[in-house]
Amino acid sequence: MIKLRKWIYLTVVLILFYYIFIVNIWATLSIIASLYIAFKLYKVYARSKLIKISSSKELFREHELGLFIALVAKVAKADGVVQELEAQLIGIMFDDIAKVFPDKEKTKDILKEIFNEAKEKDDDTKEIAQSLNKLLGRSKLKKKQFVEFLIQLAFVDNGINFNEDSVLREIMQELDVTSDEYTAMITKFENMLKNKKQTMSLKEACEILGVSESDDISVVKKVYRKLVRQYHPDIIKSQNKNESYIEKATAKTQEINQAYEVIKDAKK
Repeated sequence: MIKLRKWIYLTVVLILFYYIFIVNIWATLSIIASLYIAFKLYKVYARSKLIKISSSKELFREHELGLFIALVAKVAKADGVVQELEAQLIGIMFDDIAKVFPDKEKTKDILKEIFNEAKEKDDDTKEIAQSLNKLLGRSKLKKKQFVEFLIQLAFVDNGINFNEDSVLREIMQELDVTSDEYTAMITKFENMLKNKKQTMSLKEACEILGVSESDDISVVKKVYRKLVRQYHPDIIKSQNKNESYIEKATAKTQEINQAYEVIKDAKK
């Protein structure tokens, strides 16, 4: 009787073992395989969608990135002068966006066309911002990130003037960013700029860029551009980052730019 009971217990244990470790493993593997196939199918779909979007300027202009580039053009032209760093950041932004698409060079050309066309028009800022707001839906974080990118672009030439502020306020209103939120963003960037305006010596500037005081300005400029590209705020990467990402990247970019200006003035 005892032996029979042991066999019964052993049988029950084996059955449980089978269902826990064998049946569930196959079920788990089936789920993993299904998820893998679904992921692959999604990548194919996403790639085909990107190919379609980048196939024409008209389709790209209606995409959220195309609309954002048009708003970048509005902010860039607001003060009438495109500074060296501002132009560089816009060019890098084109590169960042183009990397996502299969045909990078064609995409970059389309972005430049959208930017230049938007720069020439004066009466459609509100309409573009409304279209972007509609595409973004309830994505509050994404809307704030787009506005922060536009603010940091305006700040790179040492602050926001009246015209830039007017354009930014028109955009932020259409993107459902409140006046308090906008003011908080501006204050954050202003405080950052004040901190960076502290006197920087030539020695400190060279240490920041990693150059020597005897280096030719052409060498310094090459290093400067490399560092800006490395530390600039990335509109694509920001979508997976928290709100402090843009602030930190902008602060580093401002520091690099200040160091470059110090060295450039010293070599005049």
